[in-house]
Amino acid sequence: MSSGTELPAAYGGSGWSPRTSSLREEMGTIWGRWGTASEWGRLEAVLLHRPGPEIEGLSEHDHALMLEPLDPQAMRREHEALEQAYRQAGVEVYFLEPEGEVPPNTMFCRDLFFMTPEGAILARPASTVRAGEERVLARRLAALGVPILLSVHGRGTFEGADALWLGRGTVLLATGLRTNAEGAAQVEAVLRSLGLEVIRVGLAHGSMHLLGVLNFAGPDLAVAWPWRVPQEAVDVLRRRGFRILFPPDEEELRVRMALNFVPLEPYRVLMPADCPRARELYEAAGVTCVELEIGALRRAAGGMGCLTGILRRA
Repeated sequence: MSSGTELPAAYGGSGWSPRTSSLREEMGTIWGRWGTASEWGRLEAVLLHRPGPEIEGLSEHDHALMLEPLDPQAMRREHEALEQAYRQAGVEVYFLEPEGEVPPNTMFCRDLFFMTPEGAILARPASTVRAGEERVLARRLAALGVPILLSVHGRGTFEGADALWLGRGTVLLATGLRTNAEGAAQVEAVLRSLGLEVIRVGLAHGSMHLLGVLNFAGPDLAVAWPWRVPQEAVDVLRRRGFRILFPPDEEELRVRMALNFVPLEPYRVLMPADCPRARELYEAAGVTCVELEIGALRRAAGGMGCLTGILRRA
């Protein structure tokens, strides 16, 4: 029996059980086992969205942020092949599973969040065409047990493809069309609170995302779009000992999205099937290339890297 002066546990008495574990230590117990700290570690789990009725009957493809009129059936076939390619590589595939209608660009899951070792930073897309996609994503992340460290707010905008892991302790963060200064400042503050170094770069006019001009095939191998990659990014890559490949074919970069690949593990990438000069360059650098046709999907202004939300890497 307690004495009259002893506090109940709810007020800090002897029965109180303090929570001493960190959020990172709770990943895999209270929360799901999610997270990444690189762009090239073995890919273990991804988030996709199968293109649904939202891509049907778009009267003005440009206003919907698409490059060309869409072929929905062909897009769905290619997306199914993407799903199967991940499964064949041993990757767990999860789906957005929205309730009700979604905007036409919702399939581009990479843009909607940036994953860290302690959970996701939720995007706030920059165009009114994509406004609301983050609500759909937030619901799914919660259902999967992914902590949401930040929902970009105020007048900030941020899209996940504007952040790339440079190494286990460093993130490259870009501002430009899709991520503004306010959004980047919010993201940087959260990343720094995790003990990470953040290197800010600016994108040129005409660039969509950082992922569109820079990618990584391994822990010492970057691939960059000459004339578009930020000079600050090239400088830091060289200082840190990265080899940098510059694909020579402008059409393969601009039209066929040769740089928009997904690393399956170090020096093994899933890439578009119709980029022979880029493939030759990658293979000469020691990269194994798994090819996939995405001609219909890229009419929507994105490649397989844009379509793939990274939930977990080794």
